[in-house]
Formats: sequence, structure tokens, C-alpha cells
Amino acid sequence: MFFLFISNTDIARVPGLSAAGANVDVLPYTSPADADVIRFGKPLSIDCFPMDPDGHPTPALITRAAVTAADIPVCVVRAGSMMAPSPPYVELGASPGGDPRVAASVGEIKNIFERAESLGGNFTKGGDKVMLAESIPGGTTTALLVLRALGYDCMVSSASNSNPVELKESVWRDVSLRLGAEKGCFRSDPLGAISELGDPMQAAVLGFITGAKKRTEIILAGGTQMLAIAACLRAMGCGRDVTVATTNYVTNDSTASFAELARLLDVDTYSAPLDFSGSPYKGLRDYEDGFVKEGVGAGGSVLYASWQGIGTEAVIARTNELYRDIVES
Repeated sequence: MFFLFISNTDIARVPGLSAAGANVDVLPYTSPADADVIRFGKPLSIDCFPMDPDGHPTPALITRAAVTAADIPVCVVRAGSMMAPSPPYVELGASPGGDPRVAASVGEIKNIFERAESLGGNFTKGGDKVMLAESIPGGTTTALLVLRALGYDCMVSSASNSNPVELKESVWRDVSLRLGAEKGCFRSDPLGAISELGDPMQAAVLGFITGAKKRTEIILAGGTQMLAIAACLRAMGCGRDVTVATTNYVTNDSTASFAELARLLDVDTYSAPLDFSGSPYKGLRDYEDGFVKEGVGAGGSVLYASWQGIGTEAVIARTNELYRDIVES
């Protein structure tokens, strides 16, 4: 099964930090709209399709293409989103994440973790596969903060074609100043790292994994955000095998440390070989220039579709069809 964890964090409100948060007024709608797109092909909670002003669509469009082409079962988990999605969902009772520059960002982390742990135990059985994906604006920044707190000197990717590295470094400095601590300050306390610097999605996905039956194969569908969760697993002493499935747009991102981090964390990786260079739509062709890159389990959904006998070319073709329906409707 494919699980989509939807969430929010106030760090996305920092101007220039999140491509998804370019307009802070739409932040509450972003992750619920992604869930809507996967289930219905369009958002029901907002009256326009989620894309930036230049026509770059949410990567949920790729996931929707894979889900419909391969008949992938999807479960939406609300883990601190500001608004509820339209499809049926599992409620974890989490509040949205705060701004870690100001105060601890995730309250009641023990409750979130334990509820997700129970969910993981209830939804898995020995020998099956589960794929865990996310939608949270600003999530690459909280991933960076948690990775730094665990002692990793790295850089995360970005949905922008120009990774705001200096801005992210500035946020890290501000958070370090608040805590009076430096890199590695939560090296042996991953839940403490998430509570102080992270986001509710991280707590939920981490809890789900620890609760999952031991013979369940875990695939984390995302880029450097999911590597942050893998880092938390390793900090907990969990040697469980996990695979991080992303897109070639993330693995080819020279501004991020994806391959290095994966090696340090001893996780397997999958890179979906997407190519929209031949698309008739600029909004999709621009993926080749570093826009969007990943999110909403896009890379993982391509892998899932391949298990069902649906190749990448079919997912690409279906994505073009879905985008056509949006722009021509």
C-alpha cells in the first residue's frame, strides 16, 4: 500500500524558503490539495490546480498518473496538516509544526509517534511492502535542521531550480542560536531533534516504521526529506533495511548531498528515470531544468507502478495527458 502523510510547518512561511509556500495564503491548502489530486485528479478543497505562477504542477500529478495507471491503493494520513483533505483519511491528531527559530516545533511528539507506531503495526504484515510518502511545504528545511542536529554536515534539495542554500543555512544558524547548541546536539536523541527542529510528518513516518512488522519491506518515497527520517532510524539504533525511492531530478541535484547521505546511512536507493524533455507542455519540460524535482511520493510511485508491470514511459505519457486535461479544461 502507498501511504501519503500530509502535514504543515510554519517554517514554510519564511519568504523564499519554500517553492510551495511562495504564496503563504495557500499554505493550508497545499498538502490537502495534493491528497485530492492523487485520489480525484483535481483538488476539491481549493478552486484551482496546485501549480506555481509559471505553470509547474505539483508532483502529485506524476503520482496520480502512476496510481491510476497501475491501480495503486492509497491511504492518506493526516499528520499535522492545517486543513483536512477531501478523500477519506486516517487522523493522527497532530497539530501543524511551529517555527523552530522561535520555539520547539513539534508538540506532543510522543503521542504522534505512538499513534503512528500503532498504525504501522495495524497496517502491515510480514513479507509485504509499504511505501511511505509525504506532502509538507518547507519539509526540506526541517529535514536539514534534523540532519544537522544529528551530526550530518550536508545540504538538502529544493523544489526550486535555485536551491536557497544560504537562506537554509541562515535558518540553521538561528535555530542553533536559540538552542545554544551546534551540529550534533541531538546525535543520540532523534525524537528530541524532531521535537525541537523538525516537523510532525517526520514523527509520524518514523513511528509508522518502528511499528511496522519486522518482515515488512519499507520504501520511503521522497528525496532528502526521507533521508532525514532514515538518519533518525539509525540514531535510534535501528539497522532495519530501508529503501529511499526518489527521482533522477533529486539524485542529479549537485546542490544536495543525496548520494553521500544514502551511503553514510547505509540505505538502498531508487532513482526514477523520468524525462519530460519531449513533453508538449513547458510546465512539465521545466522539470528537466530543476524545477519541482520530487514530492508527494513521485519517484516512489514510479517504482510502485513498475512492480505492477507499468513502465516509466507509460507514467510519463499519462502525466502529459493529465496536464493536458488541466490546461485545456
